[in-house]
Amino acid sequence: EVQLQASGGGLVQAGGSLRLSCAASGSPFDDDYVIGWFRQAPGKEREGVACIRRSDGSTHYADSVKGRFTISSDNAKHTVYLQLNSLKAEDTAVYYCAASRWYLKLELKPIIYDFWGQGTQVTVSS
Repeated sequence: EVQLQASGGGLVQAGGSLRLSCAASGSPFDDDYVIGWFRQAPGKEREGVACIRRSDGSTHYADSVKGRFTISSDNAKHTVYLQLNSLKAEDTAVYYCAASRWYLKLELKPIIYDFWGQGTQVTVSS
């Protein structure tokens, strides 16, 4: 089983930046997996933001964040990062990271992810 710990959220002004971290623990980590970042604003459905595949570093982004957010991983530290730049008020949400152990295509559908971390709040003031 994989445990995920998300951190790095906070309050930032529009146009600002944040870096979120998702630290993974558990075993085994020699296997391949996909880590995704999702967000959920009050009254809205959870939406996928970005994902990365451990084995080759391939990434996939939602159209709403392309060019502003960057996902990366440090496999030695079992940590995935999400750099949030040029933040907008509509980026305000609770951000979650999740792991897909067996479905390794780069997709942002919550249903394919097996393990979820707790959320970290990102608030962008306009």
